[in-house]
Amino acid sequence: MRRSPLYLAATVTVVLCLFPVYWMVTTAFKPSQDIQSYDPRLVPGSWTFRHFQDAVSADGFGLFWRNSILVTLSAVLLALLVALGAAYAVARLRWRGRRQFMLAVFLAQMAPWESLIIPIYIISRDTDMLDRLPTLTLIYFMITLPFTVVVLRGFLASIPPELEEAAQVDGCTRLGAFRRVAFPLLAPGLMATSLFGFITAWNEFTYANFLIIKEQDSRTLPVWLSSFQSTFGTDWGATMAASTLFALPALIIFLVLQRHVTSGLAAGSVKG
Repeated sequence: MRRSPLYLAATVTVVLCLFPVYWMVTTAFKPSQDIQSYDPRLVPGSWTFRHFQDAVSADGFGLFWRNSILVTLSAVLLALLVALGAAYAVARLRWRGRRQFMLAVFLAQMAPWESLIIPIYIISRDTDMLDRLPTLTLIYFMITLPFTVVVLRGFLASIPPELEEAAQVDGCTRLGAFRRVAFPLLAPGLMATSLFGFITAWNEFTYANFLIIKEQDSRTLPVWLSSFQSTFGTDWGATMAASTLFALPALIIFLVLQRHVTSGLAAGSVKG
């Protein structure tokens, strides 16, 4: 009975968070006349796959999927590689400016990236990097890097350094001890950071819409979703179907890695 208010609050929170997702998915299966009805229903009276067919057959569907996957995976892998070295240097080594470096990382993580649109646009224009996928890759790398460094640093700090020291006593180098002892224990942390980095880069719309202007073939899926709007109105059925397909990769990856993500974030927050 004492925990009933907590359970009630948790239930209300879950319902409020999941209802927009439920409405998106059910709208994707509703016929067009039901979507435009003045009497909306929580459960569709009839179901149709027409909107999914329209979304899949839309111009650029396969191309934009390829662009999003290529840019997102490249940015996440690059962020993991750089952040792993930075996190190890901060968690294991003692050097002048280490605290200032982490302060700069925290400030970069808290800074709103939308405020850098104009400087990044000017730099991209002057270096002839507009309308190119590598530009988006570098931007998504910069966006996901601070969070990745912070989480991996906390996770490395939770691993006893004595494990690596024992391996070094047995003849391993510092790099060999890290690769054989610490790196396998980092798997949950790497999965957690890679998942959140994937979601951040996968959902990003502003830079993809602002920096890819002329080359339509270089756009990503978030920009593609806006193509269902026109001067004649919005095709809500196709929009919701495309949004459902767009959300599936992140949802599937999260469900597969859920246990590792939870343990990774918990372990990464043990030591600051």
